[in-house]
Amino acid sequence: MVPPPPPESDFPNDSAVAAVLGRIETRAHRSREVGPWQSGDFADLAETGCLGGWINREDGGSGASEPVITEFLVSLASRCLTTALALTQWASAVRIIGRADAATRQRFLPDLAAGRRFTTVGISHLTTSRRHLARPVMAATQTDTGWQLEGLCPWVTGADSVDLLVTGAVASPRDGGEPEPRFFIVRTDSLGVTIEPPMEMLALTGSRTSCVRLTGVEATAEIVPATTAGPQTGGLGTTALALGSTRASLNLLAAEASQRESLTPIAAGLKQEADAIAADLLVATRDGIDPTQRNALRQRANTLVTRAAQAALTASKGAGFLSGHPAERLLRESMFFLVWSCPQPVTDSWLCDLAGLDSLFPAETSPSNPA
Repeated sequence: MVPPPPPESDFPNDSAVAAVLGRIETRAHRSREVGPWQSGDFADLAETGCLGGWINREDGGSGASEPVITEFLVSLASRCLTTALALTQWASAVRIIGRADAATRQRFLPDLAAGRRFTTVGISHLTTSRRHLARPVMAATQTDTGWQLEGLCPWVTGADSVDLLVTGAVASPRDGGEPEPRFFIVRTDSLGVTIEPPMEMLALTGSRTSCVRLTGVEATAEIVPATTAGPQTGGLGTTALALGSTRASLNLLAAEASQRESLTPIAAGLKQEADAIAADLLVATRDGIDPTQRNALRQRANTLVTRAAQAALTASKGAGFLSGHPAERLLRESMFFLVWSCPQPVTDSWLCDLAGLDSLFPAETSPSNPA
């Protein structure tokens, strides 16, 4: 008798996912204050096997499919955007490490999947932040023993709460070759690492985002990728979080609509728009998406998350304007998507919308219905 094929993934089943999301929602207030590392969210995600979904089986994870982990991000963001943001930064670091050689992957990924160590990423200087500067923000110099890093990572989520930082630098080889961007892993307790106090932000201060300075720091490991693809901005994870935040606002709006019939068509219209974005996001995770359509999807999600938050605040009336009310928090959190890892075309399109100019992206453009 032929044995049945192994399951595609050991990612937690629906009931286990619902349970962990419920616990995270219960702890959300504390996570927004002290961060998901201290609140216990990351330990919970590790113990239940959720973290392993981003890591291949051969590297100690469960290798969940993109649709599965994307839907998990959406659901998580609707419960606690702070924890969801931190998870995307963990996942970004893990994906970069996943491109390394087998020895490097085995050295780090099993511990990361199990929650024995935590990581984050600091590569904004390679994508959107401070790229206008003539000199590289982070430089790597090859030495007799490896690589020495000098510079700063302007935005690092959870810098004071993790063990490992994945960053990128313009590397100058000893053989005189052309400088080129490379990725490195750095222990956050290494000599020469200075983590500045977490920034006070309009929202998501619990993400403990800091500037990290590296002064003559010996890299713990170099990541030599199998491909030459560099970092990207505005990936599907950012859209997933915007959709999750939108759903949180729509839940609040629906609660108000249950008491005021006049709000019902408003809530229904916004929900229909969110469902359309969710459908296109699913198609993109399953079939892939080109950069133009990816940016268009991000812009639609950005527009909706801000409008949904404003609708929730309006429906909540004066009570929603009081500090501590969910409506005012959701409104502040929605502003984050206007600046977080936002590709320039998406930023330009948003500014066009604000100015009443034609958008750079046709409204009907989507993965399932390309213009």
